[in-house]
Amino acid sequence: MAKSKTLQNRHFLNFNIAGFTYWEGCLVLDKLKPGTKLELLREEDNKFDPYAVAVYYGDAKLGFVPRSDNHQLSKFLEMGYSDLFDARVQRVSPDEHPENQVGVIVYLKRKEK
Repeated sequence: MAKSKTLQNRHFLNFNIAGFTYWEGCLVLDKLKPGTKLELLREEDNKFDPYAVAVYYGDAKLGFVPRSDNHQLSKFLEMGYSDLFDARVQRVSPDEHPENQVGVIVYLKRKEK
């Protein structure tokens, strides 16, 4: 009988970083590679989007999770569940339009036993 492999992470969301043109992405683009860890931070005081979730690489703000994809994620982050998620660079395409240069994948992490 074949053993089933337990996934450590489960796909939750993927997106292109919104607003990449307006933040610090161009300053760190050469450091971003597939698999690079990113941080997702809830911006409760964002006057343009009540569910805003910013994407960071270290101290560099890269932009945001697109408005069309941030509603559920923002609720988890707002309630302190940031440790549920593992955000990584999925794709870097420097020749694309800035809004399509960096693809991100967000995984749900398996609860530690």
